Amino acid sequence: MRADVHHAATAIAPREAAWLTPSIQKSHERSQTFGLSASMRPDYDVLPAAELALKLEQSRILCAHATPVMETLHDQIVNTQSMIVLTDAEGLILHSIGDDDFLRRAEKVALRPGANWAEERQGTNAIGTAIAECSPTVVHGEQHYLAANRFLTCSSVPILDPYGDLIGVLDVTGDHHSYHQHTMALAKMSVQMIENHLFTSTFRETLQIAFHGRPEFLGTLMEGIVAFTCDGRFLSANRSAQFQLGMPLAALRAHTLSSLFGLTSAQLIDRLRTSRDRHLSLNLNSGAVICAHVEFRRATLADEGLLPQAYGAAKPVLRADPPPAAVDADKLSKLSYLDTGDPQIAAVIAKVRKVLGKDIPILITGETGTGKELLAQAIHNDSPRRSGAFVAVNCASIPESLIESELFGYEEGAFTGARRKGATGKLLQANGGTLFLDEIGDMPYPLQVRLLRVLQERLVNPLGSTKSIPVDIAIICATHRDLREMIAQNRFREDLYYRLNGLVVKLPPLRERTDLAAVIRKMLQSASLDEADGPPLSVASDVMTLFEQCAWPGNFRQLGNLLRTAAVMVDEDSEIRREHLPDDFFDDLRSAAGPAAGTAEAAPLQGGRLQDVTACAIAAAVAQHRGNVSAAARALGVSRNTIYRKLPALAGADDGVDEFGKQPD
Repeated sequence: MRADVHHAATAIAPREAAWLTPSIQKSHERSQTFGLSASMRPDYDVLPAAELALKLEQSRILCAHATPVMETLHDQIVNTQSMIVLTDAEGLILHSIGDDDFLRRAEKVALRPGANWAEERQGTNAIGTAIAECSPTVVHGEQHYLAANRFLTCSSVPILDPYGDLIGVLDVTGDHHSYHQHTMALAKMSVQMIENHLFTSTFRETLQIAFHGRPEFLGTLMEGIVAFTCDGRFLSANRSAQFQLGMPLAALRAHTLSSLFGLTSAQLIDRLRTSRDRHLSLNLNSGAVICAHVEFRRATLADEGLLPQAYGAAKPVLRADPPPAAVDADKLSKLSYLDTGDPQIAAVIAKVRKVLGKDIPILITGETGTGKELLAQAIHNDSPRRSGAFVAVNCASIPESLIESELFGYEEGAFTGARRKGATGKLLQANGGTLFLDEIGDMPYPLQVRLLRVLQERLVNPLGSTKSIPVDIAIICATHRDLREMIAQNRFREDLYYRLNGLVVKLPPLRERTDLAAVIRKMLQSASLDEADGPPLSVASDVMTLFEQCAWPGNFRQLGNLLRTAAVMVDEDSEIRREHLPDDFFDDLRSAAGPAAGTAEAAPLQGGRLQDVTACAIAAAVAQHRGNVSAAARALGVSRNTIYRKLPALAGADDGVDEFGKQPD
C-alpha cells in the first residue's frame, strides 16, 4: 500500500476498519488525491442567493417532481433525527427538509441549500460518492473521510433522467447513532417515484405501454413503462421496464414496438379498438405474457415547442407541472417565453400582465391553433394562483349530455351510469386556481345559464346535491367563433358574454406574425423534435423562405406537425431541406399562391412522403376521441379518408363504436 493511501486508511478507527468496503476504499483514495486530509476543516463555501437562484432555475424540473416525494418521505421518517436532501448532478444541495433539531446540527456542516457535497469538496460522503460511482451508497459514521462529518450516516441514491443520465441525488442523512437499515430502501423507492414522474412528463406525445407480469402491479412502482413514437420507434424505458425486458437502456434503443411486443402500432390500435377489457394481454419477445395498459398521449400546444430547454441545449426539455414554489415567480414566467419579437404578441402580453391577480376574466380569441391554451396556461403560471390547479375544459369535445356533469360534478346515484361515489366537477377541481374554458362558443345554450350563476354567486351545486359549495376560481375563456354574431343569432347569452369579457385579447394567426423564424427555432429545440443525439436541428434558408410564404391555415398545430415530421426525415447534418417536407405543405403553398404557383417548387420533392410518420398525431387523436374517427378528423382538421389512408387498420371502423367496443356516451 502506498504511504499516502495508508495514511488515509489509518485515519479510520480500528473498530470501523471492517467497514471499508471496496467502493469506500476507492473513495478514500480519491479523497487523498484531491489533497484533502481527514482533520481539515471542510469547504463550506455556500453559494450566494443570486447564484443559488440560478441553479434552482436550471434544475426546476427536477425540484418540481422531487419536492412532493421528499415531503412524503419525510412523513415516513419524522422524529428520527434525520433530514432529506436533494442535490443536482454536481452535488450542489438544492432543497432540504427534516427534523428541526437535527437541521440545526446539520447547519454546522453546511447541509443546506447552496453547499456542495462533491467528493473533491467533502471527501468520502454518500452524496459525492453516489455521484462518483453512479450507484446507491451508504456512508456510515467513521467511513466519512473528513472527521467533521463522522457524526452522520447518509444514504444516497442517484436520480437518472428518462434518457439514463444523472441529474441529481436524493439523500437521507441522520445521526449515526439512529441509523436504520430500511432507510436506503425508502430512498430507493422515493427515487423510483421521482424518475417515473419525470418519465411520464417528458414523453407528452407518445405511445406509452405500462406493463407487468402480474396485473395487480399495474399502477404501482413495480410497473414497467416504455415510450415509443406512435409509429413504433423506441424512445425510452424506466428502470422496472429495463429489468422486465432483460436489457439495459443502451440495448433497448436498437429495438422497436414490433421487436419488443410483436405487433405494429396499427395492430395495437386495432387491438385497443376491439378489446372489451381495460388491460391488454401482450407477449414479450422472450415469450413471457404480460398485462399492459396502453395510452396514446397527445401534447397540447404548450408541448409543441414554445418552451425553452431546462437542462441545456443538448437535452430535451422535461416539463414541470406544477412549478416549484421555492423558485422566484419571475423566473417561471411563461408569458416572457411567448414574447418572441412579434409586436402584436407583445401588446397582448402587456395587456394581460396589467390584469394579473385582479380577478378580471380574460377572453382569448383567434383562429384555431393560434396558441390560446398556451397563453391561458402562461397567464395562470404568472398569476398569484400559480400554486393552484390549472383545469382545462374543451367545451367542443365533451358530448352535450355529459358537459354539465363534467363541469359541476355529481353525487352518488345522480343518474344512471354514475360512479358509485360520485365525481368532482371541473369547477371544484379548479378551486383556488384557474379554470380554462376552451371553445366557450360551443357550450350548450341551457348550460350557459348555470355557468353565469356560478360566476355571479361563486357557488357550485353538483348534480343530485342540495348543497352549495363555495368556489374560488379565476376564469379564462377562449374561442375561435364570433360571439357577438352568435348573440345576434340567440346562440350565446349576452349576459354571459359581458360577464366573461373583462379583458378581450386576440391572438394573430401565424401568417400575420413577424417572429416566425424565432418561433421555429424554439420549436426545433423542444423535446418533441430534438430527441436524437447529433447537431441541433436547423432549417435551410430556401425552406425558411417557403415557410414565410405559407399561409399556415392550421397555425401552430400545422407547423408543429410539419416540423416533427421533417425532424424524423432529416439526414445526419440535421438540416431540414425541401425533400424532408410533406407533400401537403406544397399543396398549401400552391393553394395560397393560386394556379401559377410554380411546379418548380414541388419538383424537388420526390421521397418526402409522410407514410406512417404522422401516425403519432392520428393515433393519439383517435384514442382521445375513443375510436370516433369523425371526431378525430375534425380535431385534426383532416378528412376521414386521410385517417384511413394513414392508418389502414382503422379502415371500416364504425364511428358508433369506440376503441374499447363500447357505445359512445
